[in-house]
Amino acid sequence: MTPVRVALLLAALCGVAAWQVTVIPVSLMQMTVGPVLAPGVIVGALSVFALLYGVSAWRGRQADESLEPDQSPLPGANGRMLSLLGGGVLFIALVIPLGFVIPGTLCGMGVARAFDAPLSLKSAAICAAIASTFWFVFAQLLGVGLGPALPFLF
Repeated sequence: MTPVRVALLLAALCGVAAWQVTVIPVSLMQMTVGPVLAPGVIVGALSVFALLYGVSAWRGRQADESLEPDQSPLPGANGRMLSLLGGGVLFIALVIPLGFVIPGTLCGMGVARAFDAPLSLKSAAICAAIASTFWFVFAQLLGVGLGPALPFLF
């Protein structure tokens, strides 16, 4: 697929995402930060990036990988994909019995492993910090129902 087609596909996806943001129901409570703000900001930022990519592709500054012969996946591609999918499956399977932070940490470690990060205490601590921060911001500050952070916190 050529870079210009990728840019058009990205623009179409951003259009669908923007439409989805407009159909989010308005909160019945008067809130400074409503349920549309975060998705709207994210879709807006992704749309800007898609536009910048499209301009770059139009100018010929993006590599057209379809022209390169005999491309094969890097060694270990299957293991990286399994790490990525495994982290997501662990999150889905464990979020209800174990709360949000532990499955979020395991999911983050699966994603990190998919990008060749070693499974170590350092990566576990970083993933736990990210999952905890995400839970705190969305569950505590914004009031999104993510459930408890840990199974023993009701």
